[in-house]
Amino acid sequence: MTAPGTVLVVEDEPSIADVLEIALRYHHFEVMTAGTVREGLTLAERTRPDAALLDVMLPDGDGRALGRELRIRQPDLAIVFLTARDAPAEIVGALAFGDDYITKPFNIDEVIARITAVLRRTRADDVLPERPPLRYGDLELDETTYRVHRAGRTVELTPTEYALLRFLVRNGGRIVPKEQLLRHVWQYEHTPPESTVVETYISYLRRKLEPLGPPLITTRRGVGYGLA
Repeated sequence: MTAPGTVLVVEDEPSIADVLEIALRYHHFEVMTAGTVREGLTLAERTRPDAALLDVMLPDGDGRALGRELRIRQPDLAIVFLTARDAPAEIVGALAFGDDYITKPFNIDEVIARITAVLRRTRADDVLPERPPLRYGDLELDETTYRVHRAGRTVELTPTEYALLRFLVRNGGRIVPKEQLLRHVWQYEHTPPESTVVETYISYLRRKLEPLGPPLITTRRGVGYGLA
């Protein structure tokens, strides 16, 4: 069976790293493990994994900084953070450089599901047919190269930001409920109502799109989001 992908696990607690490695290998992933930021960078440079599962608190640095550096080196890398902190500020800090986060203690089945979901969003098929660009107003999304332009200017998006924007564009001017966004973009089936992942990524999109034109993303409080 062909491996569904290669995952770099950077976790300094040996017992947790072992559990993650065993579970990922059971689900046919190739797995590499590291216990420090330095080891993680070295492994990633040598093997170019498909996904990285990063502990936020590492003995020689911050996992979020590691995620930022990995994203610079490999823009299409899927990144999921493991964090013992669930304060909104901590989660926002993690999502700034990653595609998802999981709080400790975690359910191992959830970890596998999240890794699979981010890989589904970030990894294209081996051969992609040529697709016409998606357009909405002055916004253009190239579904072959995954590039985004607004008013003729390039907008640099992470894979999850792109997936969210594409889903909004495909729904035109319709308000998309938050639950539907979680289901289609993040593949969440059951998410705590206090989850702020959608709001966080909407703010990222606004920050990148609004300097190039009038406000584009609208909010229907208590319902969801759409395009103006």
